[in-house]
Parts: sequence; C-alpha cells; structure tokens
Amino acid sequence: MKIFFTAEYDEEQLKPLYETGEVIKDGWALGLPKMTEEELVEKTKDADMIITSYDDITRKVIESAPKLKLIACTRATPVNVDMEAAKERGIPVLYTPGRNSDSTAEMTIGLMLSIARRIPMAHCALKEGRFTGNPDARKETKDGLKVDMIWDMNMDSPYMVFKGTQLHGKTLGIVGYGSIGRRVGKIARAIGMELLIYDPFVGEVDVEEFGVRKALNLKQLMQESDFVTCHMKVTDETKGCISREMISYMKKTAYFINASRGAILDEEALIDALREKRIAGAAFDVYASEPLASNHPYVAELDNVVITPHIAGATDDVLVNHTKQIVADVRRFLNGEHLLYQYR
Repeated sequence: MKIFFTAEYDEEQLKPLYETGEVIKDGWALGLPKMTEEELVEKTKDADMIITSYDDITRKVIESAPKLKLIACTRATPVNVDMEAAKERGIPVLYTPGRNSDSTAEMTIGLMLSIARRIPMAHCALKEGRFTGNPDARKETKDGLKVDMIWDMNMDSPYMVFKGTQLHGKTLGIVGYGSIGRRVGKIARAIGMELLIYDPFVGEVDVEEFGVRKALNLKQLMQESDFVTCHMKVTDETKGCISREMISYMKKTAYFINASRGAILDEEALIDALREKRIAGAAFDVYASEPLASNHPYVAELDNVVITPHIAGATDDVLVNHTKQIVADVRRFLNGEHLLYQYR
C-alpha cells in the first residue's frame, strides 16, 4: 500500500498510518511549496492513496493514478479535489469536518474583544512610544492617599482614546449556527451575551433556551444585534448575503465580525459603512481577495477595524485533530468499515 502524503500533520497522531503501508512524504508535509499538477501526476502515478491539505487533486491527477483507491483532504471542505472525477472512479474522498471549529470560534471571540476594547490599537500605540513615560520619573502620592495608577484625565489620555464597550449584556447575532457558530455562541453565553440566531437550516426547537432566540429573518438579526458574526460556507445562497441593504440595518453602535469567508460579504458596502461611521467597527480574518492588498482601506485608511491574515485555524491543535480523523478513517477503509468522514 503506497500512500502519497503532502498534508500538514501531527507526528504522534500519524504513527498508526505507518503500519498501514509505505508513507511517502512530499510537498507541504516537508515544508515545500504547493505542488504543480505535473509534479503530482508524476509522483502519484503508482499511489494507492493520496492524503493532502492544499494540493489540487485534479481530474488529470486522478486519471493518471490507475491504482488510486482513496483520497483524503485534511480540510473542512475538500475544495481542492475534483469530486466528480473521484466519483466516476468510485474513489471515496475523506475530509475533516470540525477540525478547526474550536480554534475558529476562539479566534472569533478574540476578534470581538479586540475591536470592542481596541486592544490592537492600544498595543500599537505603546509600541510606537505613545502614552509611555520617562523611565526616571517617580510618581508622588499625597499624605493620606494610596498610590493611584490613573493617568491624567483629559481627552487625549489612553482612558479616553481607547474607550470601548463590554461584551457582557450585549446581543450577539450569529449568522450560521453550525459547528463553529454554536461554539461561538457557547463562549459568548459564558461571557454574558444574549444570542440571536439566523440559520434557515436550524429550527426554533434547536436554539430555544434561556438567552437564545432565532431571528425571523436576516434583517431582524442585523437590526437588533450589537455584534454580528458570520459562520457560513460559500454557496449560491450565501454569497453576498451580507449585502449593502443588510448592512444598512445595523445599529450605529454595532460591530461586524467575519472569520468565515470573504465572499459572503459585500466588502465595498461594509467599507463605506466603516468610512462613514455608520457602524462602530469591524474585525476580519477573511477578505474578498487574499492576501489583503497593501493599499486596501482596511490597511491604509480605516482606524475602526481589526484585521488578521486568515489565521483562525492556524493552531497546532488543528493538526492533531485532522491527523486523528484521517488516520482513523484510513484504517476503517482498509478494514472495510463504515467511513465517518467521507465527503458526499
């Protein structure tokens, strides 16, 4: 059994795979760039299995590997695998749903806290030397008083410049209540937020509990939420669903968070809302085009955004999770058992 392996992985969790056949590591598994179609065709022509993260498993690659019996992609959706070509050959395709759900949910909460409390802005200000003091200065305390750490109270003090809003007591609108959306909601509830859910595929009975409501429609969610966070896959129905019209319904004090996919949002409309201060702020880990251009308004102009370079799933724990999932299903496949992670 020859297993061509170019995925991200956790070595400890990968060990059982070595018992199933010859594991040939290449590409990303060795820290090398994404492979070309020609390289893959040549290197997988006698492979029984292909396990990858990012390489494009095209029809040509699949048809050039006559012994190929299984394809595995260590992602939540195998977008880089030609599913039609695999189906024609009767080759199962494995994937790893939920591998990064916890990491992405935690990142979402981090983005919310960052923009609500302006944490990155305050950090940058100190690093740039603003609001710092003379290292030789000594604070004097008048007799009868205790040491007071409050700085001078004026409109230019950090207390005023970085004044934000707390999450406790606010309403969080969650658009998409799947694996990640539910985890975000659980953490937000622990903080003390109320939840308003919009997901056409989730019924009222699935969300009804104290502090959780299902919105009648997306408009209601946008109108009533203090924070809006999106957790949806890109489909014909979800593409651009956060439209200019929907953005117009948001409160002036509201914040928009997106750590799912840039395609769900009318980015230009959101930029206009931020530029004109029609919403309080936004935080993003994903964009309409990536990598984010150096002259993009989020980078070069707007001071009411927090941005990160698509790193919500970038934790060592994700590698542990998806390696476990793939290795376990490969063993099930070899034993003729039901596959838990076959993409349909």
